[in-house]
Amino acid sequence: MLTPRQLFLKHQAQTTDFPLLLEIEKAEGVHMFGANGEKYLDLISGIGVSNVGHRHPHVIKAIQEQLDKYLHLMVYGEFVQSPQVKLAEALSKTLPENLSISYFVNSGSEAVEGAMKLAKRFTGRTEIIACHNAYHGSTHGSLSLNGSENFKRAYRPLLPDINHIQFNSFEELEKITSRTAAIILETVQGEAGVRVPENGYLKAVRERCNQTGTLLILDEIQSGFGRTGTFWAFEQFDVIPDILTCAKGMGGGMPIGAFITSEAIMSTLKNNPILGHITTFGGHPVSCAASLATLEVIQRENLLAGVAAKAALFKAKLQHPAIKNIRNCGLMMAAEMESFDILKPVIDQAILDGVLTDWFLFCDNSMRIAPPLTITETEIEDACAIILNAINKIMA
Repeated sequence: MLTPRQLFLKHQAQTTDFPLLLEIEKAEGVHMFGANGEKYLDLISGIGVSNVGHRHPHVIKAIQEQLDKYLHLMVYGEFVQSPQVKLAEALSKTLPENLSISYFVNSGSEAVEGAMKLAKRFTGRTEIIACHNAYHGSTHGSLSLNGSENFKRAYRPLLPDINHIQFNSFEELEKITSRTAAIILETVQGEAGVRVPENGYLKAVRERCNQTGTLLILDEIQSGFGRTGTFWAFEQFDVIPDILTCAKGMGGGMPIGAFITSEAIMSTLKNNPILGHITTFGGHPVSCAASLATLEVIQRENLLAGVAAKAALFKAKLQHPAIKNIRNCGLMMAAEMESFDILKPVIDQAILDGVLTDWFLFCDNSMRIAPPLTITETEIEDACAIILNAINKIMA
Protein backbone atom coordinates (compact mmCIF):
# COMPACT_ATOMS: atom_id res chain seq x y z
CA MET A 1 0.00 0.00 0.00
CA LEU A 2 1.34 3.41 -0.94
CA THR A 3 2.08 5.90 1.82
CA PRO A 4 0.35 9.31 1.93
CA ARG A 5 3.58 10.91 0.72
CA GLN A 6 3.77 8.54 -2.26
CA LEU A 7 0.12 9.15 -3.08
CA PHE A 8 0.70 12.92 -2.83
CA LEU A 9 3.51 12.71 -5.37
CA LYS A 10 1.63 10.28 -7.61
CA HIS A 11 -1.83 11.84 -7.80
CA GLN A 12 -1.79 15.42 -6.50
CA ALA A 13 -0.82 18.35 -8.70
CA GLN A 14 2.58 19.79 -7.84
CA THR A 15 3.57 23.43 -8.13
CA THR A 16 7.33 22.96 -7.68
CA ASP A 17 9.86 20.15 -7.98
CA PHE A 18 10.73 20.60 -4.32
CA PRO A 19 7.59 20.67 -2.12
CA LEU A 20 8.20 20.79 1.63
CA LEU A 21 6.52 17.37 2.03
CA LEU A 22 5.67 17.93 5.67
CA GLU A 23 2.94 15.55 6.83
CA ILE A 24 0.78 17.32 9.38
CA GLU A 25 -1.75 15.39 11.44
CA LYS A 26 -2.89 18.12 13.80
CA ALA A 27 -2.53 21.85 14.41
CA GLU A 28 -3.31 23.89 17.49
CA GLY A 29 -2.54 27.53 18.27
CA VAL A 30 0.85 28.38 16.82
CA HIS A 31 1.96 24.76 16.42
CA MET A 32 1.59 22.01 13.84
CA PHE A 33 2.27 18.36 14.61
CA GLY A 34 3.66 15.75 12.23
CA ALA A 35 2.79 12.12 11.70
CA ASN A 36 5.77 10.93 13.73
CA GLY A 37 5.48 13.36 16.63
CA GLU A 38 7.29 16.28 15.01
CA LYS A 39 6.35 19.70 16.36
CA TYR A 40 6.63 22.85 14.28
CA LEU A 41 6.15 26.44 15.45
CA ASP A 42 4.34 28.13 12.57
CA LEU A 43 5.81 31.56 11.81
CA ILE A 44 3.93 32.06 8.54
CA SER A 45 0.31 31.26 9.51
CA GLY A 46 -0.34 29.33 6.32
CA ILE A 47 0.83 32.45 4.43
CA GLY A 48 -1.15 34.96 6.43
CA VAL A 49 -4.25 32.82 7.02
CA SER A 50 -4.22 31.70 10.65
CA ASN A 51 -4.18 35.15 12.24
CA VAL A 52 -5.99 33.88 15.35
CA GLY A 53 -4.00 30.64 15.42
CA HIS A 54 -4.85 27.17 14.22
CA ARG A 55 -8.24 25.84 15.32
CA HIS A 56 -9.14 28.65 17.67
CA PRO A 57 -11.88 27.31 19.97
CA HIS A 58 -14.31 30.14 19.19
CA VAL A 59 -13.88 29.57 15.45
CA ILE A 60 -14.29 25.82 15.80
CA LYS A 61 -17.45 26.31 17.85
CA ALA A 62 -18.94 28.62 15.21
CA ILE A 63 -18.16 26.09 12.48
CA GLN A 64 -19.72 23.23 14.43
CA GLU A 65 -22.86 25.22 15.19
CA GLN A 66 -23.30 26.13 11.53
CA LEU A 67 -22.76 22.52 10.44
CA ASP A 68 -25.81 21.58 12.48
CA LYS A 69 -27.96 24.16 10.64
CA TYR A 70 -27.19 24.04 6.92
CA LEU A 71 -24.39 24.02 4.35
CA HIS A 72 -24.78 25.30 0.79
CA LEU A 73 -28.33 26.32 -0.07
CA MET A 74 -28.34 28.49 -3.19
CA VAL A 75 -26.05 30.51 -5.40
CA TYR A 76 -24.79 33.73 -3.86
CA GLY A 77 -27.12 36.67 -3.41
CA GLU A 78 -30.51 34.91 -3.69
CA PHE A 79 -31.30 33.72 -0.17
CA VAL A 80 -31.10 35.65 3.10
CA GLN A 81 -28.53 33.61 5.01
CA SER A 82 -27.79 34.63 8.58
CA PRO A 83 -24.01 33.90 8.52
CA GLN A 84 -23.55 36.14 5.47
CA VAL A 85 -25.73 38.93 6.81
CA LYS A 86 -24.10 38.97 10.25
CA LEU A 87 -20.61 38.98 8.76
CA ALA A 88 -21.40 41.77 6.31
CA GLU A 89 -22.78 43.89 9.14
CA ALA A 90 -19.76 43.20 11.38
CA LEU A 91 -17.33 44.09 8.59
CA SER A 92 -19.13 47.35 7.90
CA LYS A 93 -18.63 48.34 11.53
CA THR A 94 -14.84 48.05 11.13
CA LEU A 95 -14.84 50.29 8.05
CA PRO A 96 -15.58 53.86 6.93
CA GLU A 97 -19.14 54.59 5.78
CA ASN A 98 -18.31 54.35 2.08
CA LEU A 99 -17.22 50.71 2.52
CA SER A 100 -20.53 49.30 3.63
CA ILE A 101 -21.40 46.59 1.08
CA SER A 102 -19.57 43.24 0.96
CA TYR A 103 -19.56 40.71 -1.87
CA PHE A 104 -18.30 37.38 -0.52
CA VAL A 105 -16.21 35.04 -2.64
CA ASN A 106 -13.95 32.04 -2.02
CA SER A 107 -10.44 33.46 -2.22
CA GLY A 108 -8.25 36.51 -2.63
CA SER A 109 -7.85 35.99 -6.36
CA GLU A 110 -11.61 35.96 -6.77
CA ALA A 111 -11.93 39.12 -4.71
CA VAL A 112 -9.47 40.86 -7.03
CA GLU A 113 -11.29 39.58 -10.11
CA GLY A 114 -14.55 40.99 -8.77
CA ALA A 115 -12.94 44.32 -7.92
CA MET A 116 -11.50 44.63 -11.43
CA LYS A 117 -14.88 43.98 -13.05
CA LEU A 118 -16.58 46.38 -10.70
CA ALA A 119 -14.12 49.20 -11.43
CA LYS A 120 -14.53 48.79 -15.18
CA ARG A 121 -18.30 48.59 -14.92
CA PHE A 122 -18.68 51.64 -12.67
CA THR A 123 -16.28 53.94 -14.53
CA GLY A 124 -16.85 52.73 -18.08
CA ARG A 125 -13.08 52.79 -18.51
CA THR A 126 -10.68 49.97 -19.41
CA GLU A 127 -7.21 50.76 -18.07
CA ILE A 128 -6.14 49.35 -14.72
CA ILE A 129 -2.82 50.28 -13.14
CA ALA A 130 -0.91 48.07 -10.70
CA CYS A 131 2.61 48.12 -9.30
CA HIS A 132 5.82 46.35 -10.15
CA ASN A 133 6.49 43.47 -7.73
CA ALA A 134 2.82 43.40 -6.76
CA TYR A 135 1.04 40.13 -6.09
CA HIS A 136 -2.75 39.99 -6.45
CA GLY A 137 -3.42 36.32 -7.22
CA SER A 138 -2.91 33.63 -9.82
CA THR A 139 -6.04 33.55 -12.00
CA HIS A 140 -5.79 35.14 -15.43
CA GLY A 141 -7.11 38.55 -14.44
CA SER A 142 -5.25 38.83 -11.16
CA LEU A 143 -2.11 37.46 -12.82
CA SER A 144 -2.36 40.27 -15.35
CA LEU A 145 -1.98 42.70 -12.45
CA ASN A 146 1.02 40.99 -10.92
CA GLY A 147 4.25 42.87 -11.23
CA SER A 148 6.74 40.14 -12.10
CA GLU A 149 7.19 39.20 -15.73
CA ASN A 150 8.93 35.99 -14.67
CA PHE A 151 5.62 34.66 -13.36
CA LYS A 152 3.57 35.93 -16.31
CA ARG A 153 5.43 35.36 -19.54
CA ALA A 154 4.46 31.70 -19.91
CA TYR A 155 0.74 32.59 -19.79
CA ARG A 156 0.53 35.49 -22.20
CA PRO A 157 -1.55 36.92 -23.75
CA LEU A 158 -3.10 38.20 -20.54
CA LEU A 159 -5.64 41.00 -20.07
CA PRO A 160 -5.06 44.09 -22.22
CA ASP A 161 -4.78 47.65 -20.94
CA ILE A 162 -2.96 46.75 -17.73
CA ASN A 163 -0.05 49.05 -16.91
CA HIS A 164 2.43 49.15 -14.06
CA ILE A 165 4.15 51.81 -11.99
CA GLN A 166 6.76 51.72 -9.24
CA PHE A 167 5.40 51.45 -5.70
CA ASN A 168 6.32 54.55 -3.67
CA SER A 169 7.15 56.58 -6.80
CA PHE A 170 5.36 59.93 -6.55
CA GLU A 171 6.49 60.92 -10.04
CA GLU A 172 4.82 57.95 -11.75
CA LEU A 173 1.40 58.85 -10.35
CA GLU A 174 1.07 61.09 -13.42
CA LYS A 175 0.39 57.86 -15.34
CA ILE A 176 -3.02 57.73 -13.65
CA THR A 177 -5.25 59.59 -16.11
CA SER A 178 -8.89 60.16 -17.02
CA ARG A 179 -8.89 56.85 -18.90
CA THR A 180 -7.80 54.85 -15.84
CA ALA A 181 -10.63 52.82 -14.31
CA ALA A 182 -8.69 51.95 -11.18
CA ILE A 183 -5.31 51.68 -9.59
CA ILE A 184 -4.87 48.65 -7.37
CA LEU A 185 -2.26 48.64 -4.64
CA GLU A 186 -1.38 46.35 -1.80
CA THR A 187 -1.59 48.64 1.21
CA VAL A 188 1.66 46.97 2.27
CA GLN A 189 3.39 45.05 -0.51
CA GLY A 190 3.66 41.42 0.58
CA GLU A 191 5.49 39.26 -1.95
CA ALA A 192 7.85 42.15 -2.68
CA GLY A 193 9.23 41.52 0.80
CA VAL A 194 7.06 43.76 3.02
CA ARG A 195 7.37 47.20 1.43
CA VAL A 196 5.59 49.88 3.44
CA PRO A 197 4.20 53.04 1.80
CA GLU A 198 6.49 56.01 2.23
CA ASN A 199 5.21 59.03 4.13
CA GLY A 200 2.33 60.53 2.21
CA TYR A 201 2.45 58.14 -0.76
CA LEU A 202 -1.01 56.63 -0.37
CA LYS A 203 -2.49 60.10 0.24
CA ALA A 204 -0.88 61.25 -3.00
CA VAL A 205 -2.39 58.28 -4.81
CA ARG A 206 -5.80 59.11 -3.34
CA GLU A 207 -5.50 62.74 -4.44
CA ARG A 208 -4.52 61.74 -7.98
CA CYS A 209 -7.48 59.37 -8.15
CA ASN A 210 -9.78 62.17 -7.03
CA GLN A 211 -8.40 64.44 -9.75
CA THR A 212 -8.90 61.88 -12.54
CA GLY A 213 -12.07 60.10 -11.42
CA THR A 214 -10.12 56.89 -10.92
CA LEU A 215 -11.13 54.32 -8.31
CA LEU A 216 -8.58 53.35 -5.67
CA ILE A 217 -8.56 49.63 -4.89
CA LEU A 218 -6.57 48.58 -1.84
CA ASP A 219 -5.63 44.91 -1.60
CA GLU A 220 -5.56 43.84 2.04
CA ILE A 221 -5.60 40.12 1.36
CA GLN A 222 -2.39 39.70 3.37
CA SER A 223 -2.44 42.84 5.51
CA GLY A 224 -6.07 42.81 6.68
CA PHE A 225 -7.70 41.33 9.79
CA GLY A 226 -5.13 42.67 12.22
CA ARG A 227 -1.89 41.51 10.63
CA THR A 228 -0.30 44.98 10.77
CA GLY A 229 -1.57 46.02 14.21
CA THR A 230 -4.71 47.80 13.07
CA PHE A 231 -7.70 45.86 11.81
CA TRP A 232 -7.07 47.23 8.31
CA ALA A 233 -3.62 48.43 7.34
CA PHE A 234 -4.97 51.48 5.51
CA GLU A 235 -6.05 52.91 8.87
CA GLN A 236 -2.37 53.74 9.50
CA PHE A 237 -2.00 55.87 6.37
CA ASP A 238 -4.90 58.33 6.58
CA VAL A 239 -6.49 57.16 3.32
CA ILE A 240 -9.76 55.47 2.39
CA PRO A 241 -10.10 53.30 -0.73
CA ASP A 242 -13.10 53.07 -3.04
CA ILE A 243 -12.88 49.28 -3.11
CA LEU A 244 -11.22 46.99 -0.58
CA THR A 245 -10.26 43.34 -1.09
CA CYS A 246 -9.63 40.84 1.69
CA ALA A 247 -9.23 37.09 2.23
CA LYS A 248 -6.53 34.94 3.93
CA GLY A 249 -6.74 35.87 7.65
CA MET A 250 -10.42 36.62 7.21
CA GLY A 251 -11.58 33.02 7.57
CA GLY A 252 -9.76 31.71 10.62
CA GLY A 253 -8.57 28.82 8.45
CA MET A 254 -11.66 28.52 6.23
CA PRO A 255 -11.69 29.66 2.58
CA ILE A 256 -13.34 33.05 2.08
CA GLY A 257 -12.65 36.41 0.49
CA ALA A 258 -14.54 39.61 -0.23
CA PHE A 259 -14.53 42.82 -2.20
CA ILE A 260 -16.12 45.68 -0.33
CA THR A 261 -17.32 49.05 -1.56
CA SER A 262 -20.20 51.54 -1.44
CA GLU A 263 -23.80 50.82 -2.35
CA ALA A 264 -23.56 53.17 -5.33
CA ILE A 265 -20.58 51.32 -6.83
CA MET A 266 -21.70 47.78 -5.97
CA SER A 267 -25.20 48.34 -7.37
CA THR A 268 -23.80 48.53 -10.91
CA LEU A 269 -23.50 44.73 -10.86
CA LYS A 270 -27.31 44.39 -10.69
CA ASN A 271 -28.19 45.49 -14.21
CA ASN A 272 -26.91 45.93 -17.77
CA PRO A 273 -26.33 43.02 -17.51
CA ILE A 274 -28.32 41.48 -14.70
CA LEU A 275 -26.19 39.17 -12.51
CA GLY A 276 -23.06 41.11 -13.38
CA HIS A 277 -21.00 38.96 -11.02
CA ILE A 278 -22.07 35.54 -9.77
CA THR A 279 -20.59 32.75 -7.69
CA THR A 280 -21.90 29.38 -6.57
CA PHE A 281 -19.95 28.86 -3.37
CA GLY A 282 -19.00 32.44 -2.48
CA GLY A 283 -20.20 33.33 1.00
CA HIS A 284 -20.44 29.69 2.04
CA PRO A 285 -22.30 29.71 5.37
CA VAL A 286 -19.63 27.74 7.22
CA SER A 287 -16.88 30.05 6.00
CA CYS A 288 -18.93 33.13 6.90
CA ALA A 289 -19.59 31.77 10.39
CA ALA A 290 -15.87 31.11 10.81
CA SER A 291 -15.03 34.60 9.55
CA LEU A 292 -17.41 36.30 11.96
CA ALA A 293 -15.93 34.27 14.81
CA THR A 294 -12.42 35.28 13.71
CA LEU A 295 -13.40 38.95 13.74
CA GLU A 296 -14.88 38.49 17.21
CA VAL A 297 -11.71 36.82 18.51
CA ILE A 298 -9.54 39.68 17.27
CA GLN A 299 -11.79 42.20 19.01
CA ARG A 300 -12.65 40.33 22.21
CA GLU A 301 -9.09 39.17 22.91
CA ASN A 302 -7.72 42.60 21.97
CA LEU A 303 -5.14 40.99 19.71
CA LEU A 304 -4.32 44.25 17.95
CA ALA A 305 -2.89 45.74 21.15
CA GLY A 306 -0.06 43.24 21.31
CA VAL A 307 1.11 43.33 17.70
CA ALA A 308 3.61 46.22 17.96
CA ALA A 309 5.35 44.81 21.05
CA LYS A 310 5.57 41.34 19.54
CA ALA A 311 7.05 42.73 16.33
CA ALA A 312 9.57 44.73 18.37
CA LEU A 313 10.57 41.58 20.24
CA PHE A 314 11.20 39.74 16.98
CA LYS A 315 13.40 42.61 15.79
CA ALA A 316 15.29 42.71 19.09
CA LYS A 317 15.91 38.96 19.19
CA LEU A 318 16.78 38.42 15.52
CA GLN A 319 20.14 40.13 15.71
CA HIS A 320 22.81 38.41 13.61
CA PRO A 321 25.43 39.57 11.09
CA ALA A 322 23.71 37.45 8.44
CA ILE A 323 20.47 39.41 8.88
CA LYS A 324 21.04 42.68 7.03
CA ASN A 325 17.69 44.33 7.72
CA ILE A 326 14.21 43.63 9.10
CA ARG A 327 11.27 45.37 7.44
CA ASN A 328 7.85 45.23 8.98
CA CYS A 329 4.39 46.62 9.37
CA GLY A 330 3.20 44.99 12.56
CA LEU A 331 3.58 41.22 12.37
CA MET A 332 4.00 41.31 8.61
CA MET A 333 7.79 41.00 8.60
CA ALA A 334 10.76 40.32 6.30
CA ALA A 335 14.26 39.47 7.57
CA GLU A 336 16.68 40.22 4.75
CA MET A 337 19.80 38.17 4.13
CA GLU A 338 22.53 38.38 1.53
CA SER A 339 21.00 35.99 -1.02
CA PHE A 340 18.59 33.13 -1.62
CA ASP A 341 21.58 30.78 -1.54
CA ILE A 342 22.05 31.68 2.13
CA LEU A 343 18.40 32.08 3.05
CA LYS A 344 17.02 28.81 1.67
CA PRO A 345 19.38 26.52 3.65
CA VAL A 346 18.54 28.51 6.78
CA ILE A 347 14.81 28.02 6.17
CA ASP A 348 15.35 24.30 5.60
CA GLN A 349 17.45 23.94 8.75
CA ALA A 350 14.92 25.88 10.83
CA ILE A 351 12.18 23.53 9.69
CA LEU A 352 14.29 20.54 10.72
CA ASP A 353 14.74 22.22 14.10
CA GLY A 354 11.02 22.90 14.50
CA VAL A 355 10.27 26.39 13.12
CA LEU A 356 8.44 26.95 9.84
CA THR A 357 9.37 30.07 7.88
CA ASP A 358 9.38 30.89 4.17
CA TRP A 359 10.63 33.31 1.52
CA PHE A 360 8.82 35.78 -0.75
CA LEU A 361 7.97 35.29 -4.42
CA PHE A 362 9.52 38.59 -5.53
CA CYS A 363 12.12 38.93 -2.77
CA ASP A 364 13.87 35.60 -2.39
CA ASN A 365 16.63 36.88 -0.11
CA SER A 366 14.21 37.69 2.73
CA MET A 367 12.63 35.41 5.32
CA ARG A 368 8.87 35.68 5.77
CA ILE A 369 7.76 36.08 9.40
CA ALA A 370 4.00 36.35 9.90
CA PRO A 371 3.00 34.28 12.94
CA PRO A 372 -0.48 34.01 14.41
CA LEU A 373 -1.29 37.18 16.33
CA THR A 374 -1.79 34.93 19.35
CA ILE A 375 1.91 34.02 19.59
CA THR A 376 3.37 34.61 23.06
CA GLU A 377 6.62 36.34 24.00
CA THR A 378 8.09 33.01 25.12
CA GLU A 379 7.20 31.43 21.77
CA ILE A 380 8.78 34.38 19.94
CA GLU A 381 11.99 33.99 21.96
CA ASP A 382 12.07 30.24 21.30
CA ALA A 383 11.48 30.73 17.57
CA CYS A 384 14.17 33.38 17.27
CA ALA A 385 16.69 31.20 19.12
CA ILE A 386 16.02 28.36 16.68
CA ILE A 387 16.40 30.66 13.66
CA LEU A 388 19.69 32.08 14.96
CA ASN A 389 20.95 28.58 15.66
CA ALA A 390 19.98 27.54 12.14
CA ILE A 391 21.92 30.49 10.72
CA ASN A 392 24.97 29.52 12.76
CA LYS A 393 24.76 25.93 11.55
CA ILE A 394 24.58 27.02 7.93
CA MET A 395 27.27 29.69 8.24
CA ALA A 396 29.69 27.41 10.13
